[in-house]
Amino acid sequence: MQLEIESVAKQYRKGTWALHEATLRLKPGVIGLLGPNGAGKTTLMNILATITTATNGRVLWNGVDIAQKPDALRRTLGYLPQDFGVYPHLNAVEFLHYMAAIKGLPKAAARRRTDELLTVLHLTQAAKRPLGSYSGGMKQRIGIAQALLNDPQLLIVDEPTVGLDPEERNRFRQLMADLAGNRIILFSTHIVADIEASATEVAILNQGRLRQHTTPEALLQAVEGCVWEWVIPAAELPLVRQQHVVSSAIRRSDGIHVRLVSIAPPAADAHSVTPTLEDAYLCAVHLGQVDGSGTAVPSQAGNRKLEMVQSPISVV
Repeated sequence: MQLEIESVAKQYRKGTWALHEATLRLKPGVIGLLGPNGAGKTTLMNILATITTATNGRVLWNGVDIAQKPDALRRTLGYLPQDFGVYPHLNAVEFLHYMAAIKGLPKAAARRRTDELLTVLHLTQAAKRPLGSYSGGMKQRIGIAQALLNDPQLLIVDEPTVGLDPEERNRFRQLMADLAGNRIILFSTHIVADIEASATEVAILNQGRLRQHTTPEALLQAVEGCVWEWVIPAAELPLVRQQHVVSSAIRRSDGIHVRLVSIAPPAADAHSVTPTLEDAYLCAVHLGQVDGSGTAVPSQAGNRKLEMVQSPISVV
């Protein structure tokens, strides 16, 4: 089972490129697609889900070009778009049976699968309620259920935890981990904690370009020694934000405790701290350029430019 994305690019009207030459090779596991809003995540997912076609490049599912033979992928695809709509007057059982019929599932299999998914997603007690009465989190769970009806080998979910409360978000993360054994799961998010909890690989997009494809561990290792904490007077915070990528600034009795990413210490009294995945993400998005393999190294532009270099898993 393999999904190959080869130099895929997408151009919309007026010459706008939403995606530039993205190349990935994905095998079973959970791949977190991370990036800010407008980074190109949804465009890439729409191409993979055969909703739209690439302007350049191609996507191969087990060696078959999905632009030429989309049914090879569609038969085994589960997809939850970011803006998922439901029929408000149908209840959960009716809706899932309807979606199962669209996917071509036999009636007996549809009933069995519906019961299983309602149980797994903790919706059994609300199964006969109209979907219009569901909370945002419950509707999201129904969306996940319909994506899983055909037991897909490729599961694509776009911003699945938006609108979920902390308990529902944790439940989703656990579900992704449980499902990951024998399928490719690609989910996009701008919430770094979702990636930390469940992803086996991370792909970072920014401004339509793939900046990183690696493991969370390698991403963290690349910024080791490049994350600092520094106590500054409150009046200096605006200038520090101009000069550095600041991940947090906490006001305390002795001043502002700033956490930032920098090649060298920003000051003599700054001390190195253990990086988080959010630090590495900010590095890749705001400072990073993909260039080879190894560890984080400074660019010629100086301290504010950090070249994030990829681990051997990368194929960019």
